Amino acid sequence: MESKLKNKNILIIGLGLIGGTYAKILTDSGLNVEAIDINKDSIVFAIQNKYIKNGYTDVKEEYFQDKDLIIFCLYPRVFLEWIKKYKSFIKKGTLVTDVTGIKSIIVNDIQKELEGIAEFVPSHPMAGTERSGVQNVNTKVFQNANFIIIKTDKNTDENIAKIHDLANTLGFSRITILDPIKHDEMIAYLSQLTHVIAVSLMTGIYDDGLAYYTGDSFRDLTRIARINENMWSELFLLNKDALLMQMNRFEIEFNKMKEYLIKEDRDKIKEMMIESTKRRELFDKKNI
Repeated sequence: MESKLKNKNILIIGLGLIGGTYAKILTDSGLNVEAIDINKDSIVFAIQNKYIKNGYTDVKEEYFQDKDLIIFCLYPRVFLEWIKKYKSFIKKGTLVTDVTGIKSIIVNDIQKELEGIAEFVPSHPMAGTERSGVQNVNTKVFQNANFIIIKTDKNTDENIAKIHDLANTLGFSRITILDPIKHDEMIAYLSQLTHVIAVSLMTGIYDDGLAYYTGDSFRDLTRIARINENMWSELFLLNKDALLMQMNRFEIEFNKMKEYLIKEDRDKIKEMMIESTKRRELFDKKNI
């Protein structure tokens, strides 16, 4: 079946690691990709490496008039502010999507702002690295990764299908459709909580020789502790209620293990470990 993105003109706003990876893959797929970013060096790098056809550090209406799809790779609050300021530049009938890690707090507002202008189909690529910037683009990051499409009553099946095609073109292995609330609940557990744990592990003990003592366990668990504090602090606060709920759930399980250890209840410790192993095996089977 022919891709619904064939011959489409795409504009990416925000040319960091994810925006840059989108740009390179889509350009390599034969699509016409342009970008806007306030960082001139990012635009120059992307043009020189043929990630994009053209790039801009300013915002003009003429950049939008031939675009079929606009992909926003901005922080949530900046995304909403950008839409409020420049929505009049967007051509009527354009499809809009994003990559932001929080949905409930912005989706309704953005869809209201774009009503009668463009359809906003939110999406979230569940992939990335601890490095940032277009200079660190790695197209393999989307391989075997998950992609979430967020559907609301404002979305048409036709445009949901187009974003599904986008995910396929980018190389994602599994594509799921969720509503905004379910998305934020799952992201709080699977992404934000894991970053909370990694940061807490990294800040829990300070020892100059830590790197010389550690094994793979600590190294693997704290890989994501090398963190973009501006983006993640915003995501934590915007998803505060869902994240606190998941932190409480984690604390309950953590305290169970703590209690069993205090009581030297080996059977209960083993029960938790056996259950953990079973769930991980099931997770691995579904993640193949």
